[in-house]
Amino acid sequence: MRMTVWAGVIGACAAAGTLVGAVQPAVAQELSEKSVRSFMDYAWSLTPQQFSKQDGTVIVIDKKKRDDVMVPMDVAREVIRVGRLSAHAQICSLPDHQVINHRSLMKREEDKKSWSDQQLVYINQLHLTTVMLLTGRIRVVENEGDKEVVVDDGKATQKTCTDEERKKVQDTITAYVQSGPNFKVNVAPIAGAPAGGAAPAAAPAAAKAAPAAAPAATGSTTVVPKSQ
Repeated sequence: MRMTVWAGVIGACAAAGTLVGAVQPAVAQELSEKSVRSFMDYAWSLTPQQFSKQDGTVIVIDKKKRDDVMVPMDVAREVIRVGRLSAHAQICSLPDHQVINHRSLMKREEDKKSWSDQQLVYINQLHLTTVMLLTGRIRVVENEGDKEVVVDDGKATQKTCTDEERKKVQDTITAYVQSGPNFKVNVAPIAGAPAGGAAPAAAPAAAKAAPAAAPAATGSTTVVPKSQ
């Protein structure tokens, strides 16, 4: 049975994935509501049923109650915008900037005191899903009308960026972090940044849990391992 990549999401990723566009905040507004909802759907399909915090607290998410976990469109759009920056930090081998970009986002949302623990997990997962889509860690394919999130399990094609693009991403993330709440950070200079990039601190646990949680997701979106 032949699968083809779902054009709508690929188009959204292409619009979100341009390095020059990633450092222009206005470009985030160009994502259509349909595209934003697509990102939200795939993030929901990857959201785990349980999430363990660093202090050992376990957050349980009822996948049958999606509406209780969703966030408003404007919040989702901003999370995707920040996720695009994190993706480009990873592509440009700026792991420290990727981490502080993610942490600044989460600190902002936590400080709002508006979200439940489950919604904060979803916000984190929406950020991670955006990063994974733009760096090729996951793909969305269509099979007879059903959409499937295919996890590539670290075998994505290596992407690169120019020195100019790297500097733009660094400067944009620095400005974003400095405009937000204060928290202790330690960022290495570009010249000393190791190759490959690193995932945000909370990302590995969420990513590892995602495949197990996906079958419980509502709707027709499912998660499947990449075929060999």
